[in-house]
Amino acid sequence: MATQMFEGRGHAAVYQKYRFAPGKELKQTILSYLQEKKAVPAELAVDVGCGSGQGTHFLGEHFKKVVGTDISEAQIQEARDTPCMPNISYLVCPAEELPFQDASVDVLTSFTAAHWFDFKKFMREAERVVKPGGCVAISTYTVDMSLRYGDCSEKLTKVFRECWDTILKYSHDRLKYVLEDYKEIFEALPFPDKKRITDIYDLIPMTVEGVVGYMESASSYQTFKKNDPKAATSLLQETEKRMLETMGVSSRETPVEFWVRHVCVLGCK
Repeated sequence: MATQMFEGRGHAAVYQKYRFAPGKELKQTILSYLQEKKAVPAELAVDVGCGSGQGTHFLGEHFKKVVGTDISEAQIQEARDTPCMPNISYLVCPAEELPFQDASVDVLTSFTAAHWFDFKKFMREAERVVKPGGCVAISTYTVDMSLRYGDCSEKLTKVFRECWDTILKYSHDRLKYVLEDYKEIFEALPFPDKKRITDIYDLIPMTVEGVVGYMESASSYQTFKKNDPKAATSLLQETEKRMLETMGVSSRETPVEFWVRHVCVLGCK
């Protein structure tokens, strides 16, 4: 059974507002692999565990038809409420029970979601729905992020990490798959042609508000907030204040460089 998170409308709204789309380097890594395997151009791409659609929008630029799926009705509603290209549609369904015919999908993706799946069942579904010669791209960003701003990057990253480390204490045990760079997910992929890339670095343009909002969108923060609303809210408020003081600015709209590392599992059937 998949682990269901990100269910509430409030959490889904925060997720839609603050979660970032796949970065330039990750997108290029995926597209280069698909071109190498001659999987593009393609008719149908399916984005599993699509959340509010950040990765699905990227696929819409490159495929004739794109379907985003998620187990959370609240997340799919956020995705449907967000303007997107006419070739994109969304469905509510579990990752382990995809409503697609055998050998009907050209490209199957999952962005920062596969660790929530019962991924052995999900891999059986991938084997079933992906066409011969079709591809999968399963990625996540890791928890070792850093911030850069002028000459205070090291201090700023320290402030961020102190907050992030507190939030991560409330993480679900499935975070272990991310901490292990999707090694188990790579090993479970039944395709003969596969590889795992663990060193994709992306600069995500952010603001101070965006960084704090990203932390608020994390499932571990939402768990923290349920357990101790006052302490959780106070932590983010204090962290934002410390970030602004470290940077020597007053506006939470101040741009900052948010660096993330992606891991990507790629396979061709």
